[in-house]
Amino acid sequence: MDFPPHLGSMPMHAITEIHGEPGLLERFRLEVQQFDDTARARLTAALDLAAELHRDDRRVREPYLNHLLRVAIRLMHHYQVRDVDVIVAGLLHDAVEDHPVELADGDPGTDPTGAALAALAALAARFGSRVATLVAAVTNPVYDPERDRNAQYREHLAVSLDREPWARVIKVSDFTDNGVGVIHTVGPKVISSARKYRPLVPLFRDLIGRPDTPLSPAVKRHIFGQLDLAEERFSAILDQPAPN
Repeated sequence: MDFPPHLGSMPMHAITEIHGEPGLLERFRLEVQQFDDTARARLTAALDLAAELHRDDRRVREPYLNHLLRVAIRLMHHYQVRDVDVIVAGLLHDAVEDHPVELADGDPGTDPTGAALAALAALAARFGSRVATLVAAVTNPVYDPERDRNAQYREHLAVSLDREPWARVIKVSDFTDNGVGVIHTVGPKVISSARKYRPLVPLFRDLIGRPDTPLSPAVKRHIFGQLDLAEERFSAILDQPAPN
């Protein structure tokens, strides 16, 4: 497939709409050229594993891998992350949550907590303990069915991201794809996503603004702008006046 010479500067959702998964894969390839051979090999291995684990997963209208590619590309391009562990964890940030048994090559009957621990151990064996720690920080816990899931989600993030500055960076890239990208969603998920993600805007403002969040001032300003945009979109979806 032929891609335009300006692929490296196209917005990611434009790449998604026009060129689909092949375009995002090519954009990823362009971004990883800046790394040395060893780093590129690790990033490619992480991408291959993500593609295998999520091969049958869909995200509304697209392959789930598209989301993971956008998260990783955003880390490299917009956030200027050069820490390979962080990018690997970005590619695999949903692996333990969505496919723990496959990742650990374990027993499908394993309880959810045990499966997650086995998956994190498998991830550590393959990519190192730091990658596993970062993925653990952005992996949702087993929820209490008696409590509101969105409230538990916010509580979990507030605690886990408080102690893992690099995990904040991964999660805000994930949030940007889900939150700012909410206008690319269709059906009932538009409103449910806006309700889920809107309360996270002030949390991310606080977390990204902290001195220990390892991003440059320019990148932090970019993220704050994206959070403003997310809030505008949530407001447009949720704050419409009731019909007469």
